[in-house]
Amino acid sequence: MIDHIDRSILRYLREDGRITATALAAKVGLTVAPCHRRLRELEASGVIRGYRADIDPAAVGLGFEAIVFVTLRQVDRGTMEIFENRVAANPNIVEAQRLFGEPDYLLKVIAEDLPAYQRFYDAELTSLPGVERLISTLVMKNLKANAGPPV
Repeated sequence: MIDHIDRSILRYLREDGRITATALAAKVGLTVAPCHRRLRELEASGVIRGYRADIDPAAVGLGFEAIVFVTLRQVDRGTMEIFENRVAANPNIVEAQRLFGEPDYLLKVIAEDLPAYQRFYDAELTSLPGVERLISTLVMKNLKANAGPPV
């Protein structure tokens, strides 16, 4: 169970994952050793899943985003497993959720531009196993991205 100090550590890390242990300790009111111990415990327990750079897709030529709703023809275990493995392995699909009800999945796809997305749609999305229907919605503007859970 995490306490208010752990939550404070998580809030500061969510804002700046590169903060030093010394600076983090000072912000949460601990000395470095106990802060570092708590940090290691949060990592070991899986509360902190990892650290990564927050890359602006547009800055690397991937400024086009689409949300794709996927309905499968059949939702048996084998089809879903193959579908989910293919989705997880595709670098242009940057988020994916399995949903209750219809549709079955929600995918967030990034591409260079509309023609690149169309090629991706035609070559990759339509070839995913078990797909009955794909509905795309184009992202006009990101208002809030990668915010993380409220801790």
